Amino acid sequence: MRAPSRPTFVCVHGGSSNARAWGPLQNELALLGHRSYAVDLPGHGDRAEGPAAYYRQPQDLTALAAAPSPMSGVTLRDNVRHVTDVLRRLAPLGPVVLVGNSLGGLTIGAVADAVPDLVDRLVYLSAFCLADPAMLTGAWDVVDENLLDAAVARIAVPLTGESADPGVVRLNWRAAHADPAVFAELKAAVMADSTDRTFGALLDTLDPDENHGVLEPGALVTAERWGRVPHTYVRLSGDASITPAVQDYMIRKADELTPHNPFEVHTLDASHVGYFSRPALFAELLAGLV
Repeated sequence: MRAPSRPTFVCVHGGSSNARAWGPLQNELALLGHRSYAVDLPGHGDRAEGPAAYYRQPQDLTALAAAPSPMSGVTLRDNVRHVTDVLRRLAPLGPVVLVGNSLGGLTIGAVADAVPDLVDRLVYLSAFCLADPAMLTGAWDVVDENLLDAAVARIAVPLTGESADPGVVRLNWRAAHADPAVFAELKAAVMADSTDRTFGALLDTLDPDENHGVLEPGALVTAERWGRVPHTYVRLSGDASITPAVQDYMIRKADELTPHNPFEVHTLDASHVGYFSRPALFAELLAGLV
């Protein structure tokens, strides 16, 4: 049995992101007396060999398209192994609350399915939760009016030559600094409730690559294992990337899977990455859960 103590919040980032995006929230959690650990998933963050052309100025777009990706070959199972190792090391210190945003929801769900006894609570911050096999293979029965798809299409970099990988998507987030229209479109999709300066700071933390191969059957949660773990969904009513209608659809599908253990639902009036621009709001909510 674990020694009673305050929990450690383990934060799992979304697509094209990394541990740096959680810094403001971690600071606020520390002020409330809570430990936290921000994960860099495989192929992300400071340890990843990202394409050098992405960081050079001026950018060479031809070189950027041809550069190999640190995400190539990375699978959802790799993410699960990495996060599970973190949880095993933290478990002796006390309870663990596993928090995920956006695409990171697939990883936290798969981790809870793999090692439910290591997770004391799951928290989805407007994050993906797949509870029905049809969500992988067919159209969702919900109107999705997100702004993100059109915005990222403007910064997509088609990979060429040996760098081409059908699962990897490369986005040139830093191009937004040179194009006010692209900057405004991305900000409206991701962080409309913030200043241009803060959104620009977020852009500089983002990685160019993401592997959408994590959208695979292993991402489906199960009633038998995932369903044993208390889980909270934090709806973000100002989210234009994963809209409230899509968030509600995922909540409903999950509750149908585990009617004995439905989502505890909270709503914040915040954007998709509001935890970066308004971290105190999110820290207070997380602290209140425990």
